[in-house]
Amino acid sequence: MNDAVRWLAPILIGYLLGSIPFGYVIVRALKGMDIREYGSHNIGATNVLRVVGWFPALLTLVGDIAKGVLPPLIAVSPWFGAPEPNPWVVALAPMAAIWGHAYSAYFYWKERKFSRGKAVATGLGAIIGFVGAGQVGWPVLAVVAGMWIGSILLPRLVSGKFGWVSLSSLLAAGALPVATGLTGAALPYTLFGVGAAVFVFWKHKENIGRLIDGVEPRLGEKLPLAGVDRDEVACAFMIHAITPEDWFQPRRLGWAARLGQTGLLPPGALKRAMLLLRPMKVDTVRGIRVSDGRTIQAHLICVPWLPEQIKAHPRLAVRRAIQAAHLARDLGARCMGLGAFWSVVGNKGLEVQQGAPFIPITNGGAYTAGTVKAAVPLVMGKLAARGVEPEHAVAAVVGANGVVGFGICRQLVGQVAHIRMIGTDVERLERTAALLRRRNRRAEGTVTTVSLSTDMADCREANIVFTATSTVDPVLFPEHLRADAVVYDMGRPADVHPSVLDLPGVTVIPGGVVRPPGEVQQHIDVHFGAGCIPACMAETLLVALDECYDRVSLGEYTSSENIDYFVALAEDLGFQVVDEAARPDAPAPPKSAPAPVRA
Repeated sequence: MNDAVRWLAPILIGYLLGSIPFGYVIVRALKGMDIREYGSHNIGATNVLRVVGWFPALLTLVGDIAKGVLPPLIAVSPWFGAPEPNPWVVALAPMAAIWGHAYSAYFYWKERKFSRGKAVATGLGAIIGFVGAGQVGWPVLAVVAGMWIGSILLPRLVSGKFGWVSLSSLLAAGALPVATGLTGAALPYTLFGVGAAVFVFWKHKENIGRLIDGVEPRLGEKLPLAGVDRDEVACAFMIHAITPEDWFQPRRLGWAARLGQTGLLPPGALKRAMLLLRPMKVDTVRGIRVSDGRTIQAHLICVPWLPEQIKAHPRLAVRRAIQAAHLARDLGARCMGLGAFWSVVGNKGLEVQQGAPFIPITNGGAYTAGTVKAAVPLVMGKLAARGVEPEHAVAAVVGANGVVGFGICRQLVGQVAHIRMIGTDVERLERTAALLRRRNRRAEGTVTTVSLSTDMADCREANIVFTATSTVDPVLFPEHLRADAVVYDMGRPADVHPSVLDLPGVTVIPGGVVRPPGEVQQHIDVHFGAGCIPACMAETLLVALDECYDRVSLGEYTSSENIDYFVALAEDLGFQVVDEAARPDAPAPPKSAPAPVRA
């Protein structure tokens, strides 16, 4: 056997051994499931444990460790190691196995795509193989294995809970090059340790952020998984920064706050840096238990852009939303909602859904419009208390050419004497007005007339003003309102300028706020008050609970049937629309508040 074959064959064999997807094969054989369709979609033992249990996970762990053990032993065997094993070949063979686990030839040959794997168990197997081949001392294995096992078990002794698998993997990987260097191992094995550590840290980059933010699951912690759990449900919801201060809510971005405060990172540079960040899980909303006893949690996925950044970078925004959908799927979510300004990205979510067909996407427009159905009696009651009969009232709907705005108009037909539809797209306003007039002919009670406008000054004619725009800056100022107007603000960020709140005769009600059943627990402030969530997030929860994926809100229009469906479903499950008096905090930060870091 010539030298080239002796050197290359163990590396090739290592890669092929690493490519054997034990997790996939074992779960398929025992459960008839494709493990890549569940949980984190990873073929490793941790995901197998969470999805199907300890026995298949144990078999997977043994198989993945064996993939790392065998290549060093093959490299020093008489067939390839004579007359003297080449330490570079011995080190590269298990490194090839690690790459094979993460980028399996089996799946690429079969499906033209790679599997998901982090190769920690295979890396541990490589160290066992080095020791068995007599290439490194046993203290290296003792340090790495002890670091992994100790960091899993010690928290159990202190807090009663096991540690984090991801943290244990990172600590063990970081200890490997240190242990090989301190024990005098040959250079190839120290470099193997460095390479393996870099690989593991790269594969765990999202886990590192979740560890910093305190939202990484521990070993043994039960996570609701799409397609597996029925009594526990998980969904995902995409959020963004309302103000620059929101950038620093996730702990992982605390460094940016300190640099900004010291002046080392100029405001404009900080704002541009946020454009580079990929979606990240920053919190999990827990404690929601619906009327039939099921629980649901929502993973908050953040891209910390400001509203004006989302509007200024539409193509990149769609890409970030699609990346968020991938992360949502990996977290075991049944569906993903687009919150606030993310709801208008990519033709109000249509392009996001096209780029992420593997998970249902909703912009939340149907239930957001539906919350107005519950709010209309409240608004009418305030109007009647001022001596104005609703059937004689004039209502203005700002943003009437949008999904939510049009939904508001539909709710008002037959309730008021006149609806002034105010928007920026006259052609679309005319189309929607025609639909309203047809609906008005079928409505019972008050005959409602409809007119169109692009001038905010026409709001002065209205007793009631509803706002539902997707603008960055406020649109409703004191000069646009009569002295006794009732304003229902659906905008996020708020459509109402803060000076309107000082008008003595004007009442402003923050709209689209929902209180889910149970005791909501979360760390990230989404500006809707303790125990409350936005209506678009509530629709995401409802879609996940009911699995009504054919009713998700996407695009410019949504059907009145879906609006009524979500309203009825929310009432059945215990969701409540919050009125002005019940809301525990002030309205969301106004869009007019000057952003101190505007570039």
